[in-house]
Amino acid sequence: MARADRLARIDADRIGYETDYRAALIAALETTAKGRWGLFGHQGKKGETPAVVATIAALTELGETIDASRETLGLEPFALHAAFVAARGPVRSDAVGEPKQAQAWLARLARESTGDL
Repeated sequence: MARADRLARIDADRIGYETDYRAALIAALETTAKGRWGLFGHQGKKGETPAVVATIAALTELGETIDASRETLGLEPFALHAAFVAARGPVRSDAVGEPKQAQAWLARLARESTGDL
């Protein structure tokens, strides 16, 4: 019974962490959608501000905590964090800018939360 209780606690924590991650990512995306570059790292180190670096570090730490919980529970890695990490980095010169990319992410997350996939 102790193992089941421990796993239930880990799962409850995981759900809370995922909710926190989503909220933090949405807040960062909203800031980016308003024109503040750096979240997606399109400009490399040049576009990073201390606030962006702190946001990315917090999201990364939380994403790693979630993935560790998911691994303990035998679940797949946290898809939202994996997608965010994959979306970061330099892009071709003709790629959409970070504000438009953030708007697209916000629209996708809104659709997912309402079940309109």
